[in-house]
Amino acid sequence: MRVVLFGATGMVGQGVLRECLLDDRVEAVLAVGRSPLGTEHPKLTELVREDLFALEPITGYDTCFYCLGVSSVGVAPGDYERITYQLTLSVAGKLPADTTFVYVSGAGTDSSERGRVRWARVKGATENALAKLPLRTFTFRPGYIQPLHGITSKTPLYRTLYRVVMPFYPVLRRFLPQVVTTTEEIGSAMLAVAESGYERTILENADIVTAAARRDRPAGS
Repeated sequence: MRVVLFGATGMVGQGVLRECLLDDRVEAVLAVGRSPLGTEHPKLTELVREDLFALEPITGYDTCFYCLGVSSVGVAPGDYERITYQLTLSVAGKLPADTTFVYVSGAGTDSSERGRVRWARVKGATENALAKLPLRTFTFRPGYIQPLHGITSKTPLYRTLYRVVMPFYPVLRRFLPQVVTTTEEIGSAMLAVAESGYERTILENADIVTAAARRDRPAGS
């Protein structure tokens, strides 16, 4: 598997990158973003571009894990749509047909595009547009994501939240297994789905956990 990864500096992307680098079935990873990762690995190549809309067509990779995104909080509606919808579709259009494209959306996304919540409508429109492209697309809709292995959010408020919640995560996992997952599970699930597919193209949080459990993890990971 040869993977191109968007959003590797974000919390989810960090988790996905970790799992890709640990897995011997991943031959190479191209991390595309606006800033360097500060990480070195024999399998890892970086492509740093200030304007991701100006990317050239991406070839030589069979899988794209798209973890790039922003919170709608404090972001102007036009900017949120540009990053969430327009940039995602622009990147997808640079990939060869039949590329496996795994898109990180979110729980509560509005597939009808008619609900009251703007971010959910924009995410829904993005999912629907991706489904029409000649790609092998899967959409992930995680709920609460607990970062593991020293991974952190770039948002100070979220970092504080995760530190507070971490001691209670086992309880959340026991009593709310349908709505919580981890950065490790998301990375594992992406690799499992890219390799073997899944029963549905839209994976809710419980599906992500199920897909992650199907992956044969490398020894020592």
